[in-house]
Amino acid sequence: MTKRDWLINIRNSKQMTQQEVAYTAFIDRAYYAQIESGARNPSSDVTKRIGDVLGFHYTNFDRNENSFTVSLQNSPMTLAHCDLDLRYTWVFNPIMDKELSDIIGKRDTDILNNDGSLALMKLKRDILEQKIGIRRKITYPNYTGTISYDVFGQPLLNEKGIMIGVTTAATELMPS
Repeated sequence: MTKRDWLINIRNSKQMTQQEVAYTAFIDRAYYAQIESGARNPSSDVTKRIGDVLGFHYTNFDRNENSFTVSLQNSPMTLAHCDLDLRYTWVFNPIMDKELSDIIGKRDTDILNNDGSLALMKLKRDILEQKIGIRRKITYPNYTGTISYDVFGQPLLNEKGIMIGVTTAATELMPS
């Protein structure tokens, strides 16, 4: 049984109570509390309804349980989902040794406020406005100078084809 801190962080970032999420998702509050605590695993229908209420893709519930994530573990790639407010709802392989609790429910500039974060926020806003995939090189300052990433982002759609945010894949570039 693993507590779903990421789910609690998303709910808190939306300033919703367990009761409000449960009511809107048409489930019992006690059942929702058990989902957050990890005591219960929701059905695929319930995960879709909770995702719709909180603005994340329902596959977040399967976040680290497939061979794809095993293959990418410790790679120089970071994968992420953000909601329409550009708050993180899912991150795989966070950069700079950040903990998920320091990322989920926050925007890039809440985590690190620098030129790289501002460029990444602009990329995401452009994706939301243009509704297309966009690829850019984004450079962050770090303690040894700078670090650059090849970042591709595209609209994140729910099962109904409605845009619910942005998904990104960032690959650390080797210094030239």
